Amino acid sequence: MNKNLAFADYAVFIFYFIIVAGYGYIIYHKRKRNEHDAKAFFLAEGTLTWWAIGASLIASNISAEQFIGMSGEGFFLGVAVAAYEWIAAIALIIVAVWFIPVYLKNKIYTMPQFLKTRYNETVALIMAVFWLFLYVFVNLTSILYLGAVAINGISGGEYLHVIMVGLAVFALFISLGGMKVVAYTDVIQVAVLIIGGLITTYIALTVVSEKFGLGTNAIAGFKALMQNAPEHFKVIIPKPNAASTQNDIDKYITFPGLASYLAGIWIINLNYWGCNQYITQRALGADLHTARTGILFAGLLKLLMPLIVMLPGIAAFVLYTHGDLPQLIGGKDGAYSAVLTFLPTGLKGLSVAALTAAIVASLAGKVNSISTIFTLDIYKKYIGKEATEKKQVITGRITVIVSLIVAVIFTWSDILGIGGKGGFTFIQQYTGYISPGILAMFLLGMFWKRTTGAAAVAGVITGFVLSVLFNEFAPQLFGNETFLYTAYHTLKDGKDVYVIPFHICMGLSFMFTVLLMVVISLGGPKINPKAFELDKSMFKVAPSTMALIVLTLLLISALYVKFW
Repeated sequence: MNKNLAFADYAVFIFYFIIVAGYGYIIYHKRKRNEHDAKAFFLAEGTLTWWAIGASLIASNISAEQFIGMSGEGFFLGVAVAAYEWIAAIALIIVAVWFIPVYLKNKIYTMPQFLKTRYNETVALIMAVFWLFLYVFVNLTSILYLGAVAINGISGGEYLHVIMVGLAVFALFISLGGMKVVAYTDVIQVAVLIIGGLITTYIALTVVSEKFGLGTNAIAGFKALMQNAPEHFKVIIPKPNAASTQNDIDKYITFPGLASYLAGIWIINLNYWGCNQYITQRALGADLHTARTGILFAGLLKLLMPLIVMLPGIAAFVLYTHGDLPQLIGGKDGAYSAVLTFLPTGLKGLSVAALTAAIVASLAGKVNSISTIFTLDIYKKYIGKEATEKKQVITGRITVIVSLIVAVIFTWSDILGIGGKGGFTFIQQYTGYISPGILAMFLLGMFWKRTTGAAAVAGVITGFVLSVLFNEFAPQLFGNETFLYTAYHTLKDGKDVYVIPFHICMGLSFMFTVLLMVVISLGGPKINPKAFELDKSMFKVAPSTMALIVLTLLLISALYVKFW
């Protein structure tokens, strides 16, 4: 089947672009009277509805690394990788009930501001600079690179740099309008993402059904997947034993079964959804009930995401092993693009629009967070202390432009080597090293009044050092088998090595970091003068909120019962 797009595909994509751009302009025109209101620009304060918050959270979260990376992990691991989405839904409940009330009561608008309010300016400045570098040189570049490579592969493979610039410009138009434009255009983006993604999954399942002689039936195709790849429908990957193959060991290293649920997957999700400017910014300008409802709505949508980004990967695995996917190129990371080749003319354009929606929404959300942190936490405090709100908005827009230009420069020839490492791995490697320290600093800062600024600094540094130690050096220094961990044999960069599963490394780093922070804080006053005032009423939820929580937990329980 011809991989290139036809005229109808381009027509569908152009129609999508016009709708998003037109709606974005309408939203921008409506808020033009507040064009130079800094809080309106950065936070859309008080104007986002719960459904806009929830849709924007999902649109910003799902990008090329999910479509390409998670489909690839679906090809390799199967339904076990869906735990990232299902546990995220529980993490969103925790954030909605316990994190957001603390932020809103203390009028927290940025994560560095939280650190300054709770600890001191030194901690806030260090982390503001760090987050800016992380967002620009890791997240922004990897989203742009992976997105351009994915769309380029679908459209014929000859337009990489044109697509790269196009994605950046598209994101620029949206993000220059501020958070309100970003959030409300995300509603369209997430609708396109879900519709296009579901159509791709449906086509993939019908193709499986046809190849196995079951007619054109998506349900029959799903049953064929379960019959032909039963190991891909087990959410818990078993611990390796003497009879395990290298492939079994590599699967466990990637997602270490039950051990992951005791360690890394919670750290990844709570840090990402609760301590991340890129995500929390959507809810920080709303009232508590609206913020909670929006976050819980996002949690429900997360339960749907494996159907869109993981199931096509399992379909690709079954088709490939059955000899019906010769167009698979590049191993597991080529799974999603290979499945897209089955789409008919027109629908292929819709799937490209869905992928573009995910990429552009993530880029726009990321640069908005970059401009917010730089303007409010660095420029306003240290450079333009007397800057008017108009000047702050202008600075924010300049920051958006500069950050996207930098991202294009660094992805143009893949200076950072994202393609060699794989985008999903690239992001996990650099963000995972600092997640344990950041989460420990936020959790103790919110809920233990004795935590000190010195403990926070020590926690961030220790979390990073321990993450590097366990991930890179522990097996060589302490052996492959200790009471804390087991290291497993694998190939890394073509070399035989022993590694500790990444999630277990994160759990160990977090445990020792929390222990150190507690010890240091015990040397300070019993109640830190900067501790937040908490009361039980902050954490009470409305009946409608509780209903959403119960519904989410029941659905997750059903999924785990089905695929355990």
